Amino acid sequence: MKNLSSRRDNQKGLLVFYRFFPRPTNQWLYTQGYFITCKSLGHSLNVRVSVCGIIGIHSCDNGCIRGVKISLFALLINEIFSDVMSSFAAALLEQNFSLPIGESFHALSNDPDVIDQLLKDTCSAGTRRVYHADIKDFFVYSTGREPDRSLVLEFLHLEQRHAVAVVLKFKSYLSLERKLAEATINKKISAIKSMVAMGRKLGVCGFVLQDVKALKVQTYRDTSGIEAHEYAGVLKLIDLTTTKGKRDYAILRLLWDNALRRNEVCSLNVGDFNPQVGTLQILGKGKGTQKVTIELTRKTIEALTDWILASGKATKLVDPMFGSMAYRKGDKEDRLIGESIRRLVDGLCKKAGISKKMSPHRIRHSSITTALDHSNGNYRKVQNLSRHANIDTIQKYDDNRQRQKQQREISGVLADLV
Repeated sequence: MKNLSSRRDNQKGLLVFYRFFPRPTNQWLYTQGYFITCKSLGHSLNVRVSVCGIIGIHSCDNGCIRGVKISLFALLINEIFSDVMSSFAAALLEQNFSLPIGESFHALSNDPDVIDQLLKDTCSAGTRRVYHADIKDFFVYSTGREPDRSLVLEFLHLEQRHAVAVVLKFKSYLSLERKLAEATINKKISAIKSMVAMGRKLGVCGFVLQDVKALKVQTYRDTSGIEAHEYAGVLKLIDLTTTKGKRDYAILRLLWDNALRRNEVCSLNVGDFNPQVGTLQILGKGKGTQKVTIELTRKTIEALTDWILASGKATKLVDPMFGSMAYRKGDKEDRLIGESIRRLVDGLCKKAGISKKMSPHRIRHSSITTALDHSNGNYRKVQNLSRHANIDTIQKYDDNRQRQKQQREISGVLADLV
């Protein structure tokens, strides 16, 4: 140890070890490596593991080196140091690497609530409601009980063949006895698969449901809606002299002018509307909590402004844009739900004499199809309206539009021939 000395390199902030090699000149070794600190022996001991395979042990206080004790054992140099110092260094390292793991994470449980974690892991409130209802449907049919933590874990602990058999039986029940549509059955099976996937992530499930295949669904989707003049007739039915009429008119303007989904309308707050620049911030589908800014037409700006002034919400920026008009207790307003908007649209369309079954999403279809008609099938331009992530979806709308138009033309030719 007499050949060893040390100093502090202030410019580089490194502890430098100096030792004499059996060579004509001296050489500095920089210990640039992992740095471990352990509290023991009444003072701070620091262990630095260098990139050269050298370990230095020293005591530090206020940035100065005190009573430096250095044990250098390198695999590449042929010196044998004291067994005491080697054992001391090894003990310090072992003390640092043998600390218990997991003591600070008291929230961890061997019996996690899988459904609760699945719902918390899902951003969309609508998806959470659907998952909860579909999983409940599965357990009530299979066991006669609503799902709780122990029942879910009991299912997730089944063997592969038993689990697949249970899900296949539920799938047959949905198809043969309840006679649900293929898409509805697939949605329910998907909820069960999502629960199983979460169970596997949490380490409480050992099987997969790959053998439970989805039912084939007809790829064609009816995206037809109503004509613009028919929708104009619906708007004329609204009494704009009442507060409720102003609210309903603003909602129907958003559904048509901006092709909003009903959940996008329901989630609006007063502060999302900027009348000065004519924009609205919406929670788009699949965007989580990130809001998307859209431009509004003059008519929609006027309708929203008229409604906000009539409802006295001009200064209540965090309040729901559209609330229930029913009597309520207290000052908190109930946010309008999607089902209320569906009933509003259905009732007005029936009153206007529209025979087609109408819904907020059917109005969205109507808006997108009409936009394709008036833009000569410009997919990109219409995509900015619909906000579909995949432009192929717009192409499906256009294909359906062209198919109906061409079929109508050919049918007309055939009718004129006889």
